[in-house]
Amino acid sequence: MEYNNPSLLIKELNFGKEAKSKISDGVKKLARAVKSTLGASGKCVIYEDARGVPVITKDGVTVAESVVLYDPVENLGATLIKEAANNTVREAGDGTTTATVLAESLLNKVNSTDLSKNSIRDIKQGVTKALSSVNEYLDSIKIDVTDDTLSNVASISCNNDVELGGIIAEAYKRVGKDGVVLMETSESEETYVDIVDGVQLKDCGLTSTHFVTNVDKQKAELENPLVLICMSEIPNVRKIQTVLEYVIKNNRSLLLVAPVSQQVKSALLMNKVKGNIKINIIDLPGFGPTKKDTCEDLAILTGATVMNEELGDDLDLMKPDCLGEAELAVTDEKSTIITTIEFDDKDLEERIDQVSKLVADEKNGYIKKKLEQRLSMLSGSVGIIRVGADSKVELKEKRDRVEDAIYATKAALKEGIVPGGGIALLNAAQSITADSIGEQTLLKSIEAPFKTIMNNAGLEPKILADKGMGIDVVTGEPVNMVEAGIIDPVLVTKSALKNAVSVVMTIVSADCIISNARQDTYESDQ
Repeated sequence: MEYNNPSLLIKELNFGKEAKSKISDGVKKLARAVKSTLGASGKCVIYEDARGVPVITKDGVTVAESVVLYDPVENLGATLIKEAANNTVREAGDGTTTATVLAESLLNKVNSTDLSKNSIRDIKQGVTKALSSVNEYLDSIKIDVTDDTLSNVASISCNNDVELGGIIAEAYKRVGKDGVVLMETSESEETYVDIVDGVQLKDCGLTSTHFVTNVDKQKAELENPLVLICMSEIPNVRKIQTVLEYVIKNNRSLLLVAPVSQQVKSALLMNKVKGNIKINIIDLPGFGPTKKDTCEDLAILTGATVMNEELGDDLDLMKPDCLGEAELAVTDEKSTIITTIEFDDKDLEERIDQVSKLVADEKNGYIKKKLEQRLSMLSGSVGIIRVGADSKVELKEKRDRVEDAIYATKAALKEGIVPGGGIALLNAAQSITADSIGEQTLLKSIEAPFKTIMNNAGLEPKILADKGMGIDVVTGEPVNMVEAGIIDPVLVTKSALKNAVSVVMTIVSADCIISNARQDTYESDQ
């Protein structure tokens, strides 16, 4: 693989205890910066960006990404922990700080283990077994999210900002469990919810990074695009030449939902990069037998006409009148969200009734799930949280918190919630019996989030006997965490633990670190 090709740069080698010590130092430095943000009493971090501008944030992944250490081996350790945090964000949307705290704690516990009596292999097997037991325990205590607990999940992820949490909860209540919630910057200082008709196309992500228009978010965003849907492969540009000329002449953007040949893709990419046309290409929505119906659903929502050579359509005769349109189309690496234009259409109402009847009559579980997804797509809407603030610095910090809360709320709706404040993992450690040194190591490590939250609040870590009971760090009083609204999405907790274990077990398996030598290091050795 090309990214593993050895370079001709001068390398510095570290072995054994020296290598592990430096790696651990890098992990500790990163973790110290990140874990100060954990919990309701967590602190903000001020860092200097590439332009020398100060940025204030309480977002764990933002803090982690800002850290680049001078020592190359220490920086490798920090970078590996960042990977655990980034994987957690991709899977659950939140939990980066928890993943970092867990990784540091587990690495410290493994490094303090007497390896003369226990091999790394035995420790890894024990840790893996304990990980499975912890996940089973979390699944056994999770509870489904209700309207009452929805605002609590959002508020906690917003650093206990009840007002922001209520706005995010309102958005999800209005769009439903399967709805889509996005975040945009408000034109005023106010933060509010705006509900628009829209649809999410899963598994219709970016087909090339060159289509990206928002580099910071790695998303392709098209405002007021025309939509072309074609189920047949487009073999050459000549087939869609009339449509392209119309798009360019009217200064519009184009969302092309179709399979295209490499020749067509390359030609459109080249023109997009040169600025000749604003375009994005995505795959057809749906899977297998549902693809045709899903494309027709999308056509009804956008006002487009589906082109299909199998049904007798001639692509050479494709005209602009087969195009639909939308208010906004946003594509990331996994999916596309289309904000549709509101219009009265009896075809849409009839389509919803038709699919609803199919859902009621279908007995096959898999097909029924796909039909429910189609129904959600047809009747769904998109909630847009427009974030406002008094200054750019405050806006950046506020947007980070809102983004975390949106993902955390979605994760909670997906798999349920468990007691927050590190109590779920603490109770797991108390409830599971360890049969090996590896299991003991993991079970001791997962107490770290609870202890970190208490330390950040300036409180002594006090473990209560009853399950689900913990300390409200705002009041310092013992409470039932779920009843007090101090809760975590179980998906976030499980993902953070899984990724922390994965990275740490990789680190402890290494005995040699090869890094690029820094110039001053090389000169000092001469």
